[in-house]
Amino acid sequence: MILVTGGTGFIGGHLLEKLSAAGEGVRCLLRRDPRRPLPPGVDVVRGDLLAPYGLEAALSGVDTVIHLAGVTKALRPADYYAGNLRATENLASALQGRPIRLVHVSSMAAAGPGSAVGEDAEPRPVSHYGRSKLEAERAVRALLPDAVIARPTVVYGPRDTDVYQILKSVAKGITLEISGPERWFSAIYVKDLVNALCEAAWNPRAAGRTYYFAHRQPFAWRELAETAARIMRRRPPRVIRVPYAAAWTVGWCAETWARISGRPGIVSRDKIAEARCASWTCDVRRASAELGFEARVTLQAGLAESLAWYREAGWLTY
Repeated sequence: MILVTGGTGFIGGHLLEKLSAAGEGVRCLLRRDPRRPLPPGVDVVRGDLLAPYGLEAALSGVDTVIHLAGVTKALRPADYYAGNLRATENLASALQGRPIRLVHVSSMAAAGPGSAVGEDAEPRPVSHYGRSKLEAERAVRALLPDAVIARPTVVYGPRDTDVYQILKSVAKGITLEISGPERWFSAIYVKDLVNALCEAAWNPRAAGRTYYFAHRQPFAWRELAETAARIMRRRPPRVIRVPYAAAWTVGWCAETWARISGRPGIVSRDKIAEARCASWTCDVRRASAELGFEARVTLQAGLAESLAWYREAGWLTY
């Protein structure tokens, strides 16, 4: 039996679909009713990692936990540390002494920006989100030395709402960039990431290891925009370059509005600090050598499938 936390999120939904289709016994820890139906055969246990409650019932009969639950957008910095660090500590503490493999899904943000960053590089996160994910990694290592830590990079695909914001701008013929050099990033299509997480859960060589999961080929943000425009049969979008000071001010204004409305958004000073960095690219050779994992979906193919889904769902018109 596999327990998935964060199963109603973007990545978690795709993971549940894969496990369900493969006939795996899978359980989902939920605080509230999901907005969309779960795949057939998924067992549901009510619980909350912060409270915490429901963990004993959720862990009964489980041999693997894939921990996806976390906070990517917050009204205040403390929310990142509660949702990413404290919740993970509670889960890891509950797993101590049990023969259960934990796959903790972190982020490249925990390591910080750089070019071809490896798993053993000294972490230098630049945001509260990244620092909270790094502290969660360290808590997992201290409590469960054999846990697997996964560090995805930019994840995109059907039902994603973050990269979707860029694609929506491309559909309108315009994109925004912070002034400065060309910016590069590593990315992975969501179905490739789901395959990687399953491999990390089942491969005995993964015990106690940390892995980056991404396509071997890094991309420039402009390449993503122009590729999406070609798929939509649009001209390359007009690029509006914004000085960092102006972008920081926009982030501050967005945070202020988020607190007033009570709804955290994708734009914040934290996200601007990450976006200004010239490179977020990683070295994926460890995952290839030890797990035999390769992200096979190209940017062209992944964007084509994503855009088709957005169009069918009515999220984009082109």
